[in-house]
Amino acid sequence: MPKEFRIFSGNANLPLSKEICRYLNIPLGKALVDRFSDGEIRVELKENVRGTDVFIIQPTYSPTENLLELLILIDAVRRASAKRITAVIPYFGYARQERKDRPRVPISAKLVANLISTAGANRILTIDLHAVAIQGFFDIPVDELYAAPVMIKYFLKKDLRNFVIVAPDTGGVNRARAFAKRLRETPLAIIDKRRIGPKKVEVLHVVGEVKNKNALIVDDIIDTAETMRKVADVLKREGVEEIYASATHPILSGKALQHIDSAPIKEIVVTNTITVANEKRHPRIKVLSVAELLGKAIKRIHQEESVSSLFV
Repeated sequence: MPKEFRIFSGNANLPLSKEICRYLNIPLGKALVDRFSDGEIRVELKENVRGTDVFIIQPTYSPTENLLELLILIDAVRRASAKRITAVIPYFGYARQERKDRPRVPISAKLVANLISTAGANRILTIDLHAVAIQGFFDIPVDELYAAPVMIKYFLKKDLRNFVIVAPDTGGVNRARAFAKRLRETPLAIIDKRRIGPKKVEVLHVVGEVKNKNALIVDDIIDTAETMRKVADVLKREGVEEIYASATHPILSGKALQHIDSAPIKEIVVTNTITVANEKRHPRIKVLSVAELLGKAIKRIHQEESVSSLFV
């Protein structure tokens, strides 16, 4: 086992990296991560990492720049003779391009996995992959944590009587079922959703009893929030009273805030896997921290202990 460890961070989510270091009671590693005058990424480690266990924290949103920062950081740490490199990727970008569902399209998630492994990462630590199968795209170990315990702890403080958990599509059933089981065996409903284009979703109907109940929509990503708004509209038409929503990764692109404004949702709970910029803040969005969850996982990985208890 490496005798000591260091944590370095790119620029994608410095507040989360600093919070993780505060939890672990260690300083954030000193590194220069900025740009040359022509825009190229410049990285320089300011401390010795030879023989150490190194964790690099960097979500890959917005994907291109932050992904390249991660790759260059990994390369710098590898060339500095670190003993082991773990890429801590709270949000794994390109995860929604994980299959060839149309002719002549790439499987970008696999390409990104190859790039990270080739750069020199020995292990991946991430939260709520969009598709579980992405773990198999890597030829190195992948620890996928779930934000559910953080969110469930928050929702357990609320009055959850007469609630139903709603999966916004069939792909999210397992995630929603895990929520339902831990939230006092809350009933489950599923939305029959069909996507008619890369940015267009047609919501058809609800499978399950929701009338005169309160609903919690459980998803992994909130991007434009159009799907969430449509799901909430359908639930409202089906007689649902109060509607809450949760999503691990708050991308909030495009007209997300306008869709949230017009959605009949009382509160949307997200995490800080992605920094929610001031211009994307909304009074109905509640941000929870995953710093302690990631901190515990980092400590256990370094000490060669099991992290499976953090998966539930």
